[in-house]
Amino acid sequence: MESPVDQAELTKEQQILRAMRKTLASVVKDTAPREGEPSPLSEATVENIRACFGLIAAREAELAEALGLSRKERPHYADEEPSAKPLQFAAPAGKNTH
Repeated sequence: MESPVDQAELTKEQQILRAMRKTLASVVKDTAPREGEPSPLSEATVENIRACFGLIAAREAELAEALGLSRKERPHYADEEPSAKPLQFAAPAGKNTH
């Protein structure tokens, strides 16, 4: 089991990775060429950006696994209908459950 310091370090690393991912995505959006214009980024830079996104995603997955978090969870709205419905079971008629 991890100590509180380790947990805090993971949280800080997760914050850093999230900030890096968002910043890198913003750079990609800001430098995206308009239709018919050449990209301002070289092919090597585009490949390096892809590699960075891959490394960030891989490390985020490792941290999530270390914290016991599922990577299959997806965000949802609070008013969104849940996809799973709880089942309610009734005791068979004539049987006392006590």
